[in-house]
Amino acid sequence: MASVREFQVTFDCAEPERVGRFWCEVLGYVARPPKGFGYWADYERSLPAERRGEWFACVDPAGTGPRLFFQRVPEGRVVKNRVHLDVRVGTGLVGAERLAALTAESERLVALGATVVQVLVADGENESCIPMQDVEGNEFCLD
Repeated sequence: MASVREFQVTFDCAEPERVGRFWCEVLGYVARPPKGFGYWADYERSLPAERRGEWFACVDPAGTGPRLFFQRVPEGRVVKNRVHLDVRVGTGLVGAERLAALTAESERLVALGATVVQVLVADGENESCIPMQDVEGNEFCLD
């Protein structure tokens, strides 16, 4: 049996393009319209009105990270995510230097529409991290 070497992360959401563009800004990803279209807006205009905004996709321009796929669903999020992304902005940093890097990134993301849930300061056992929510309330951590 062959092992899986590639995967994508899928988000259920109300507004796929809005959430997808937020994550493009967070991760430095780029929108990836379907084959045959140079721009996302060109693809959307090609669809009947009732199908516009059904999905959105973005990719890591370096080709190393997974593709992110955003699909419209009718129901809203009602419970805590069972899986979340850790955005690794403090790798290799400790103490005050790590907290400063996490805080600076959280401020940038708040300006994009994210919400800080809490700031967890290093306690001698665990390093600092900042749990947050994206523009539709999906949890993620700055780690």
